[in-house]
Amino acid sequence: MPNRCDNPGNVHRCAVCDGKFGLIRHYSWRTQLCSRKCVDRFRARRSNDYNWAGWLQPAFNHLAEYRARGL
Repeated sequence: MPNRCDNPGNVHRCAVCDGKFGLIRHYSWRTQLCSRKCVDRFRARRSNDYNWAGWLQPAFNHLAEYRARGL
């Protein structure tokens, strides 16, 4: 995503690719997007933000087994 702090008042650009809008605007989470492709990219990025600790799960499982054995 481009750095939106450069021009915060510019609402005539896509939030993902900073492209111009056509005749149709797509919205996701009140964010204006220029195409369906940008909607998919935005949703994928958002889901990755929620799953950032997914790679820690095996470590937590191993720790729980270690404590259960009393070691």
